Amino acid sequence: MAFNMITRTFLLALSLILLAGQVSAQPALIPSPPQIAGSSWVLMDPLSGRIIMESNSDERLPPASLTKMMTAYIVERELDEGRISMSDMVPISVNAWRTGGSRTFVREGTSVPVETLLKGVIIQSGNDASVALAEYIAGSEDAFVDIMNQQAQQLGMKNTHFMNATGLPAEEHYSTAHDLAILARAIIRDYPDNYDLYAKKHFTYNNIRQPNRNSLLWRDDSVDGLKTGHTEEAGYCLVASAKRADTRLIATVMGTNSSEARAQEVQKMLNYGFRYYETERLFRAGQELVEARVWGGESDQLSVGLPEDVYVTIPRGSREQLQSVVDLDSVIKAPIKVGDELGNVTVTLDGETLVDEPALALTEVPEGGLFKRLWDAIKLFFVQLFN
Repeated sequence: MAFNMITRTFLLALSLILLAGQVSAQPALIPSPPQIAGSSWVLMDPLSGRIIMESNSDERLPPASLTKMMTAYIVERELDEGRISMSDMVPISVNAWRTGGSRTFVREGTSVPVETLLKGVIIQSGNDASVALAEYIAGSEDAFVDIMNQQAQQLGMKNTHFMNATGLPAEEHYSTAHDLAILARAIIRDYPDNYDLYAKKHFTYNNIRQPNRNSLLWRDDSVDGLKTGHTEEAGYCLVASAKRADTRLIATVMGTNSSEARAQEVQKMLNYGFRYYETERLFRAGQELVEARVWGGESDQLSVGLPEDVYVTIPRGSREQLQSVVDLDSVIKAPIKVGDELGNVTVTLDGETLVDEPALALTEVPEGGLFKRLWDAIKLFFVQLFN
């Protein structure tokens, strides 16, 4: 690759990085997204964060039992950080036992393992199990709700506010289709060892066998989660995730008019996304994208790249039309530490920016000796003079 440090922009031929050779490509033909019967919806790729289709996805709406995704996430975080264990016995309070709505049917005065209650929350949508876990972790449901709201902010759920751990109707208890997709992505990414609970079709407790209300688990083998919700105020809601080949998608619909409608609308979104889009890893974490000239250092060269894998979600057949640009500082002087920001990397498709990330130093370059610094300063002066 031709390289000139004085020129700030470097074009990386993605066809050389991603493909064996370059061939002519026709623009991908993508139909309009399907019409969805709901108050709001979104279809997102969790790796790239790309929104494939949406409508009113940032509108604040009652989430009903989709709330329990956050309840379960916090329980999983507590498990992961060692503050509780699956075998811990949780005392069931009168408050938890009396909680109305969907239930796991725990009994007041008994103690139930965390694992059993977590299954009750995820599979059965048990309000009593949710309150019991909230009280066990934080001392009270109100204190647990404070944790829920703090966690929502940390995850970037900008239009979410919880008032309880169950999703039962309450003023100022709201979320959005987009925020709930962000939460689903965090559940899948952060705690994969527990994610298989969201695919369980039944759970039995106290001799009562209840089905998972996500009917897509029976209809589509690629669907492996996540959660349903329903109240009169919220309508019928569903967050579902599916994986086909190497691509995973998350679909959220809120405010449909029946349990059948929420399943049908999410299925339409998933089918559309998988049929017409694909997700590619363009760059690996730590992969050298360019070698930059360094002045005044022990070494004259420096590897530049990205600290994390970079994915893009694009229409099928449009891979060869991607354009990538590495824009580095015109002069890079030692000392340089690993992780120093030296410019940025952008990837575009038909004028749309898909990636805009800082380009970082992958290697360290200590400052050179006095003679090396003086000699490089002279060379740099003449390079800049003639360029």
